[in-house]
Amino acid sequence: MLDFFTFNHFKGSPSLLHAVTTKSNDLPYAFSLALHTGEEHKNIITNRNKLSSLLHSDEKLHYIVANQTHSDHIRVITQKETKGWESLSDAVEDCDALITDVKGVVLNILTADCVPILLYDKQKEVVAAVHAGWKGTKAQIVSKTVQKMTEIYGCDPKDIIAGVAPAIGRCCYEVGKDVAEHFFDIPEGFTPIGDKYMLDLPFINKQQLLDAGLQEKNIEMSHTCTACEVERFFSYRKEQGCSGRFMSMIGLKNTNFQNISQ
Repeated sequence: MLDFFTFNHFKGSPSLLHAVTTKSNDLPYAFSLALHTGEEHKNIITNRNKLSSLLHSDEKLHYIVANQTHSDHIRVITQKETKGWESLSDAVEDCDALITDVKGVVLNILTADCVPILLYDKQKEVVAAVHAGWKGTKAQIVSKTVQKMTEIYGCDPKDIIAGVAPAIGRCCYEVGKDVAEHFFDIPEGFTPIGDKYMLDLPFINKQQLLDAGLQEKNIEMSHTCTACEVERFFSYRKEQGCSGRFMSMIGLKNTNFQNISQ
């Protein structure tokens, strides 16, 4: 039986689909969903088809997957289309945040320690999925995504609710000064230990969301470290370069849509 991580405050929105996948030893590669890490293509597609079948939709869903590059590049999806789901060749190129208001389109982020962030404007019916490693966090990709939602769709940040999904936590993310120094303006975001630093990327992204105008009550943190819970989530660090990735996904429902989190 597949298990999903979900956010409580997203569950109250009947027009929203969201889920964060977890490992399953009953499926190929422990239910990795990544096409770019060298596993046999057909087995990853089997896993993705299994995931799709669990969404219980009577209408066809369109899945968007990007070629994530630790950038601050954002793509707005304006039509029903599937990209990067069955092949890397048509994935959204060089992109780490996706936004859409198109119903039946599911935005997907692949991670194994980096911070996945799901956003939903309940007034404008707009969703976004953001991939924030330390480079993307340095570039404030989540703030830029909120800004883009405001520019394109007229979103008010006060109406946006956010879910910061499982990622490596301060407890396990040791970095050198060359990385930590980019966040010295947020002293609560790291703990110095000798000449190293324990960096808290989920916390820093939360601060960036607050700075972008979101209300604290609208930001739900998973408080789940992928390295600590490696039995449930892939962790590149803990597993010393694992090839598995889990998926954080969000989309607006078609009419006949049943939420897998219900």
